[in-house]
Amino acid sequence: MRHVDFSPLYRSTVGFDRLFNLLDNMGQPEQSAPAYPPYNIERTGENAYRISMAVAGFGEQDLEIEAKENTLLIKGNQQKSEEDEGEMLFRGIAARNFERRFQLADHVEVRNARLENGLLHIELVREIPEAMKARKIEISAEAARQIEGKAGKKK
Repeated sequence: MRHVDFSPLYRSTVGFDRLFNLLDNMGQPEQSAPAYPPYNIERTGENAYRISMAVAGFGEQDLEIEAKENTLLIKGNQQKSEEDEGEMLFRGIAARNFERRFQLADHVEVRNARLENGLLHIELVREIPEAMKARKIEISAEAARQIEGKAGKKK
C-alpha cells in the first residue's frame, strides 16, 4: 500500500491533525497489535456501545481503566501470590499483564464499568452537545413579505 503524505493539509487546516493522524495510522499494518485479551464491541442503542473484554483471573484491584482525550486505556496487572506458585502441568489461562487502547470518537463518554463472570463490561455513550445538533429553521411568511415589499418599491 502506498503511503500518503498529509503534511500539505496540516498547513491549511486547523484542528484536524487528529483526523490526519488516524488516517495515517490506518494504512499501516497492525502486525504488532496484541491479540490478548480478546474483546467484543457491540452497539446497544442508537448512541450506546459496550466493550466486553475477557479478563479471566483478574480481579477489580488488578484492572485500571482511564479515559483521556478520546482514548480509552485498559490495563491489567495481575499480582502473583505465593500460594499460586506450584508445579504447573498445563497453563491454558493466560496470566500475563496487558494494556489495550481504544480510540473513541468525539463526544463518546465512558458511563460505567463492571466485572462479572470473568468479563469486563465498559458502557460507552455518545452525547452530542445541543449546540452541535441539527436544528430546523422555519421560514416565516412575514419575512418573505418584507423581502417582496422592498423589491417592489424600487422603480
